[in-house]
Parts: sequence; structure tokens; C-alpha cells
Amino acid sequence: MAIKVHGSPVSTATMRVVACLIEKDLDFEFVFVNMATGEHKKHHFLSLNPFGQVPGFEDGDLKLFESRAMTQYIAHVYDSNGNQLILQDPKKMAIMSVWMEVESQKFETPASKLTWEICIKPIIGMSTDDAAVKESEEQLSKVLDIYETRLAESKYLGGDSFTLVELHHLPNIYYLMGTKVKALFDSRPRVSAWCADILARPAWVKGLEKLQK
Repeated sequence: MAIKVHGSPVSTATMRVVACLIEKDLDFEFVFVNMATGEHKKHHFLSLNPFGQVPGFEDGDLKLFESRAMTQYIAHVYDSNGNQLILQDPKKMAIMSVWMEVESQKFETPASKLTWEICIKPIIGMSTDDAAVKESEEQLSKVLDIYETRLAESKYLGGDSFTLVELHHLPNIYYLMGTKVKALFDSRPRVSAWCADILARPAWVKGLEKLQK
């Protein structure tokens, strides 16, 4: 099998890539990286990702790191497979690109911080930093206010169809929907409906099942 994803089932970045591959109906091998034993810092993994972070990605002789670079590669190279995740019209693609940047630069920071503090830390026996949670909630609220306005203009953030924009959001939203932070999403009707829509994607559900086996 040419495509391999080296990662951890609990990693949001790993989830992102797996969901993308399933959306594109591609066969791939998932290679478990045991982060508890520091495998992601070992020489053999650093050859895939020199920063020692999951996931690592292989497609034949191509090796990539950074999950959003992986999803863009998959969406473009395997354009004719599965579901369309990019837009062909240059102007629509430009708008989609704007919202991809918003996800990575505005949403990811507070959302991933909240996922770490509320979801991951308790699992690994660490204490939650309440001050960091409060600050991140305030930051995320401001972003979601903008999302609520945007979703009055189009069905999805990136346009009228599901694209990489939504896919990139999914892992953190999935984690946060099981926490008190869900209230921030639910208090904004359009954001709430958008979350329910994308979390019900068959590829997302299938990806979770694959990673939890």
C-alpha cells in the first residue's frame, strides 16, 4: 500500500489526515506511533517529521509533515477520487483559501489549547490550567461570532460545499463537543447547525472508527 499515515489515534492532526483520505476514498495504512514511549522522538520517526510531531505521511517516495500540507496534497493529487474537497473556480478557491487561513491562524490556537487543557491533560494525569481555559474561551468566542456572521452568507465557511476548510476544523470541534465549551457553539444557531452537519459526515465517523480499533 503506497499511502501510510504514521500517527496517534488521539492526535487532532492525525484525525485530520485520516478523515481526508477517507473522504477521497483512498486505501491507506495507519501506522501507530506510541507517543507515551517517546517513539515520535526516535530517529526512525524523525526521518518523517524532523519536529517529532505526529503525523508523518508517505505516498510512495514522497514524505510529508504538517497535516494541512498533507490534506492539500491529497485533495489536489487525488482530485478525481471520492468527494471534492477543493474548489476549481479561482475566485471561489481564493475565498476558500482565506477561510483555511482563518482556521489555522484564528481558530486553531484557542481550540487546540482548550482541547489540550480540558480533554487531553486529564487523560494523561495532568492538571487543567483554569486561567488558560478562560482566556482561550474568550478568544474562541470572538472567532465564533465571526463564524456566525459568515454562515449567514453561505452554507459552509469556505463556500456552498464542504471543503478542506470544514475538514480542518473537525478534530478540535469533535473533542470540544464533549466538554463545557460546547455551550459556546450551541449559543450560536448557525454555528451549532454547521457543527452538527460536519460531525455527521460519513467519512469523519468512519475515520473515528478506524482510529479507535
